[in-house]
Amino acid sequence: MRSETLPGDPPGGRRAMAVWGIGVSVYFVAVIFRTSLGVAGLDAADRFHVNASALSTFSILQLLVYAGMQIPVGLLVDRLGTKKVLTIGVVLFTAGQLGFAFSPSYGMALASRALLGCGDAMTFISVLRLGSRWFPARRGPLVAQLAGLVGMAGNLVSTLVLARLLHGIGWTAAFAGSALAGVVVLVLLLLFLKDHPEGHEPEPVPHQGAAYVRRQIAASWREPGTRLGLWVHFTTQFPAMVFLLLWGLPYLVEAQGLSRATAGELLTLVVLSNMVIGLVYGQVVARHHEARLPLALGTVGATALLWAVTLAYPGEHAPMWLLVVLCTVLGACGPASMLGFDFARPANPPERQGTASGITNMGGFVASMTTLFAVGVLLDATGDNYRIAFSVVFVLQALGVSQILRLRKRAIRRERERLVASRVEAVHVPA
Repeated sequence: MRSETLPGDPPGGRRAMAVWGIGVSVYFVAVIFRTSLGVAGLDAADRFHVNASALSTFSILQLLVYAGMQIPVGLLVDRLGTKKVLTIGVVLFTAGQLGFAFSPSYGMALASRALLGCGDAMTFISVLRLGSRWFPARRGPLVAQLAGLVGMAGNLVSTLVLARLLHGIGWTAAFAGSALAGVVVLVLLLLFLKDHPEGHEPEPVPHQGAAYVRRQIAASWREPGTRLGLWVHFTTQFPAMVFLLLWGLPYLVEAQGLSRATAGELLTLVVLSNMVIGLVYGQVVARHHEARLPLALGTVGATALLWAVTLAYPGEHAPMWLLVVLCTVLGACGPASMLGFDFARPANPPERQGTASGITNMGGFVASMTTLFAVGVLLDATGDNYRIAFSVVFVLQALGVSQILRLRKRAIRRERERLVASRVEAVHVPA
């Protein structure tokens, strides 16, 4: 079953690519800021004199704010439009990055990461909404994967560039200098971004207060496609997110005995693998919509298998070839998580797209936050036994897979019913 072009679809084209490009540049910078702690984790522990649990609190708080903001941000995007929400987001995450650069204490650094997480939370849903307003529906899967690809490019910049700046010019200069990128994208956003092409203005949404908010959330949640999207995102995203955001570098250096340079190269491999696999997944799903669930479950199975083999390896350190394969497979987690939006999108009408995307996007970040916390606690409790600490990955994967299998039939049946109804409606619309 291929995605269909629906009546009233926006035309796409070069103008759409230019406007959408500004939106994804904001997301690109947000990801650089979000993942900057991943290359600075050991430095942060030394700078603020904290243990593993306290170190994980940086990322946990950032993701807690991010996840908690998803539904409010979705409602804001549906109500205010993309440009206003992105503008607020850029101001917040730039202020958070600057605050982190100059924080003299652990408490102030935590507050800065929370502010950064709040601004970051406003970017991806806005970019998805921007894509749905400027491109035809059949381009949705590819546009979402390309947005994820740009995000991983931001992760690559963080891994390669910011890591070198950190050890070259120091903590304050590196983080404060990177914050200038937020100022640049804010100017581009204010000058050139438009919410939608001419002639495709959405219907105005009347202000209906708290009752309207509750109805939007309840209606989105009732759709099995929204819930399936959330659990796909939950189950697929977190293994790579946890690895890149905080625990990958300490694991490779402390548990596997690698140098920081070699560990950084393996983190880069995760990002590069993500970018390549994202293009493949986007093309496959655009041509074969029914491939969404096999790709998601296949990614979960491959990730679980490689983690099991790596953690159970009998030697003191896993061989390099195994770590390379693990990092390559982890690269599929990000593209697989984008498939969650491909279940939520067709399950909801345009006026609920932001809300549904917010619900879906909560999944992976709740899983990541839970895993970050659990790994930090287990490391402290076991004397830095990474084999035990990383075993929590399997618990969350098992939970997610059970929910995906429970919801899949209802969601797919409902989606087919909607597609048939839209075709019938299109046939009966007078010329």
